[in-house]
Parts: sequence; C-alpha cells; structure tokens
Amino acid sequence: MRTQATTDPGKEPCGLPRRLLIMVYDGLVVTALLLLATALALVAGFDQVTAGKDPWFTLYLLAVWFLYLAWFWRRGGMTVGMRSWHVLIEREDGGRPGWGQCLLRFLVSFASVACLGLGFAWSLLDVRKRTWHDLASKSHLVMR
Repeated sequence: MRTQATTDPGKEPCGLPRRLLIMVYDGLVVTALLLLATALALVAGFDQVTAGKDPWFTLYLLAVWFLYLAWFWRRGGMTVGMRSWHVLIEREDGGRPGWGQCLLRFLVSFASVACLGLGFAWSLLDVRKRTWHDLASKSHLVMR
C-alpha cells in the first residue's frame, strides 16, 4: 500500500505496531550484548559495578547499546529487528543517517519512552507516522 504522505511516494512509513515488534527483537539482541559487555567488565576486574549506580559503568553500557544501533543504521540501514520486519531507516533525502543523527535519535528515544510513551504515540497522529525521535533526528522508518 502506498501513501502520499511519505517523502517518496513509493515508500510506506512504518507504523507503531511494527516499531514495537522491532523493539522486542532488538531488545533481545541488546540484552545479549549488554550481558557480554558486563562479562568483559568482570573479566577486566571491575567486579564492584552496578548499572544505574556506577555512572561510568552505566555510560559504558549505554555506549554499547548506542554502538549496536548506530553501526547497523549507518552500515545497512537496518538492525537485526528491522531486517526481520522489513524496515529501513533513512534520512529525509533517502540516505543513511549520520553519527550525529543516530546519537540524537538514540537520546530523544529515551524522552519518547520517559513521557509515558507519548513520543511513540505521536506516530499515531502524524500523517507520516513519525515519532519524536524521527522528527528530532530528521530520519524515519520506512517499509522496504
């Protein structure tokens, strides 16, 4: 199904249900990566660290999470979850988002969730199904 609301009329925007399914898939991958990152920290001798209590360890885990997302967004436009659900991230001009856009998208997505999910619910009101982090980063998800 095509919509006239997208930048490119041939690309269907990704809706909220599919976004949530992508988050479940990527959540499993991120959980595994964070467990691996924690194991590496323990092997390196950091045995008294707790996420949320130790700011450096928390930043380390957030960096691992960000690098997973940004690497795949920059490289092929899709994370593992996005590939499973046939969704692609792109800038408004159709290119891949830059590192700065990825970082802005990552940070604003926390605000989207922290406001009781209003940033995600915004996609139900937006003609192009964009969330707050889509709008802030000038990127969006489309069906491929």
